[in-house]
Amino acid sequence: MTAILEVKNLSKSFGGIKAVQDVSFDLMEGELLALIGPNGAGKSTCFNMLMGQLPPNSGSILFDGKELVGLPTRKIWQYGVGRTFQITATYPTMTVIENVQTALLSFHQRSFNFFSRAKTSYLDEAAELLSLVGMADQADRPAAVLAYGDLKRLELAIALSNAPRLLLMDEPTAGMAPSERIELMALAGRIVEERGLSILFTEHDMDVVFAHSHRIMVLNRGELIASGSVEEIRANPRVQEVYLGGGSVFADEGAS
Repeated sequence: MTAILEVKNLSKSFGGIKAVQDVSFDLMEGELLALIGPNGAGKSTCFNMLMGQLPPNSGSILFDGKELVGLPTRKIWQYGVGRTFQITATYPTMTVIENVQTALLSFHQRSFNFFSRAKTSYLDEAAELLSLVGMADQADRPAAVLAYGDLKRLELAIALSNAPRLLLMDEPTAGMAPSERIELMALAGRIVEERGLSILFTEHDMDVVFAHSHRIMVLNRGELIASGSVEEIRANPRVQEVYLGGGSVFADEGAS
């Protein structure tokens, strides 16, 4: 397997607080890699550095051989890195398909204005993305009336608008019911297989992590303390002690 993302010695401090300390890892093409850890472990800081929203103090981020450190977020997005967030961000007064069309217009660097044919631009592409995430039947509904799980699906369609090779999903199932969590991550897994996409995701629900990850990394206080298969992480004594407080890794961690 070939690494699509190579992170080397990534560090970030805020004053005297070391949020991320000398983190290194690779993400393979077609891999679904989980990044877990307790609150304050440095997961979101890592994501923000990968997407160019925070500059690292040191380290290298190679995406498909291109150095991302120092590039603006939009340029990283145009290279083929997408992201979803813990809190969904959609245009509530627009329809579902218009939300996706707007993202496609942005990716293709076309300005959205009321005098253009924006409503018919990239209509087929938007419809295809909605079909991919199971939202085709809700294309003409306003985003404001969607159930939370459907908003998460819409956000995923929007995140796929730049045809990413790498997708960063920051707690994608936060706030969802257990059945919705399973469905969304199963969908992400199918997209990985069908499109050859690579996904790095953070998650608090250990059932989701163990059921859908190809590999797992564990952060604690900014340090990468473990990396391996589901079985290796389950059996790792340091993960048990530091991340789960000595409890069973099979326990439901909830939203800590």
